[in-house]
Amino acid sequence: MLKKRSLLLIVSLMFSAWNVSADEPDWTDYKTVLKHVKPGVKNGVTLMKVDYQAIKTNKSLNKAYQIVSSFKLERLSNRNEKLAFYINAYNILALKMVADHWPTESIKDSGSLFRSVWNKPAGMLGGEFVTLGEVEHEILRPMGEPRIHLAIVCASVSCPDLRTEPYTAKQLNEQLDDQTKRFLNNSGKGLIIEKKIIRISKIFDWFEEDFEAYGGVSKFIKRYKTDLPDLKVKANIPYDWKVNG
Repeated sequence: MLKKRSLLLIVSLMFSAWNVSADEPDWTDYKTVLKHVKPGVKNGVTLMKVDYQAIKTNKSLNKAYQIVSSFKLERLSNRNEKLAFYINAYNILALKMVADHWPTESIKDSGSLFRSVWNKPAGMLGGEFVTLGEVEHEILRPMGEPRIHLAIVCASVSCPDLRTEPYTAKQLNEQLDDQTKRFLNNSGKGLIIEKKIIRISKIFDWFEEDFEAYGGVSKFIKRYKTDLPDLKVKANIPYDWKVNG
């Protein structure tokens, strides 16, 4: 049922190409949420930490969720608008999943033995309940932009960091490039150069096929890290699922 509903979202976006009054949501409330994202260190990893108690108490996250959940999807007219919207929506829903269960050790704890957190309804978009898995795998990934994997944040230490600004259609390419560079320059979770090997995040293993558009994972990372030594690349940095707050 949930998969069928997510397909309805995609269909609605197909018809948006004829809408001349396309725009994006007012991200003011989401900007307020992101003011509670600050540099920090957890489990030896440098990251942008989220003050979940603050965004839950001051209702800023709830306001941001209300904006994204009530937004008319047919107002999105082009690929960049859709990408920016759904990246922001994923991050808001992931934040909400953790905040709704706060305090918690990991976003994974919000799931159960019978339904993982990725397959659990996370909130509403376009009048339908969606899961984080649907937004990622059935909406974002089919758009053919592998840099989304450095922008969507599953609320964990080893995830890419939350930006302190919303993604927008106008700035999207620059924002995604910057996200990629920041992640690959983080030796705690993005890329580590050792004597005989270059180790990178498991994200590049899990979604290896998505990077074929750039000629594969190795070519992708060397596009952003031009000074890398000529060593074998292996996606095996241990993934820390502890919450990023």
